[in-house]
Amino acid sequence: MSSPKAPSFAALRRFCEQAFQNLGMSAEQAGIGADVLATTDSWGVYTHGSKCLAGYLRRLKLGGLRPGGQPHVVAEGGAWATVDGDSSLGLVTSVYAMRTAIRKAKEQGIAFVGVRNSCHFGAAGYYTWLAAREGLIGISMANDIPSVAAPGSRRAITGSNPLSYAIPAGRHPPMFLDMSTATVAGGKVYAARGRGERIPDTWLLDSEGRPTSDPSIYPESATLQPAAGHKGYGIALLIECLSGILTGAQFTWRVGSWMWDDGTKPTHHGAAFVVVDTATMMPPAQFAQRMEELVDEIHQAPKADGVSRLYVPGEMEWEKHHSALKHGIPLPEDVIASLQKAADLAGLTLDTLWQ
Repeated sequence: MSSPKAPSFAALRRFCEQAFQNLGMSAEQAGIGADVLATTDSWGVYTHGSKCLAGYLRRLKLGGLRPGGQPHVVAEGGAWATVDGDSSLGLVTSVYAMRTAIRKAKEQGIAFVGVRNSCHFGAAGYYTWLAAREGLIGISMANDIPSVAAPGSRRAITGSNPLSYAIPAGRHPPMFLDMSTATVAGGKVYAARGRGERIPDTWLLDSEGRPTSDPSIYPESATLQPAAGHKGYGIALLIECLSGILTGAQFTWRVGSWMWDDGTKPTHHGAAFVVVDTATMMPPAQFAQRMEELVDEIHQAPKADGVSRLYVPGEMEWEKHHSALKHGIPLPEDVIASLQKAADLAGLTLDTLWQ
């Protein structure tokens, strides 16, 4: 039986969906946004799930997000398209763009879809999963307002610019990665700040460019450290080019903060989605077999002392997902507190989560 803090997947999805509808979104778009958030929480990625709902509702209420916005293609060719998000919910725009990329990849073998005039797009992995569940390879990425230092800098240079891939793996769950190009996602720093906890000194740099374990100074006078130093910095710039420069979206400091900036104004985030239809290159059964062999090889590799299992990216998330569907989603205290703010904004009662 679910605990009071572990609502069912269906109940959490319904709550988010009703909240979006109460702020003027259509039933269809509210359902899309709610599914992204609930699925993200079911993976245990609580920084990018329903904890974000209150922030989205605030922008919907103030007008920076348009509840009636309609993402649409503004330019396209056979294997590419550019989507204008119309300042609608970033989750909705991203699903629309990925579905466009999936359709084009099935026609052309591969597709690139760029997005402009969007907002925070949540968990990058949700969109790549949409492709993988149809037997396709999915890649997604987005830019954000700078919060990550470059090696040697004293201020932020790039956003935490997330990157995800999902690859179908035959009898195994899809190989699935969703990562920030910072050492850690900013949401984890905010969570530690909210709980009054110290953090590892590999997460942040202070205003002098020195490592710090104090999350209370972020983002006012601290920046995130890039993942693997110059490597993460280089990947973040690639994402900036594909998501911001190429799409016509804003980039670096021209992007607004969806959390802190004026809620009446669009943030103009960019994003990019790539889909590959492996069936155009080899028979699906052959690809599945080769992926199974790869995963099996990793599972069977020699293990270090004290290690009982080697994981392929995504396996932990899928295990949490299946457990959440059966036992409910064990939401942390900071997520519950954020959902209370969302309930207040949407005129809902939080108790409905456990009914």
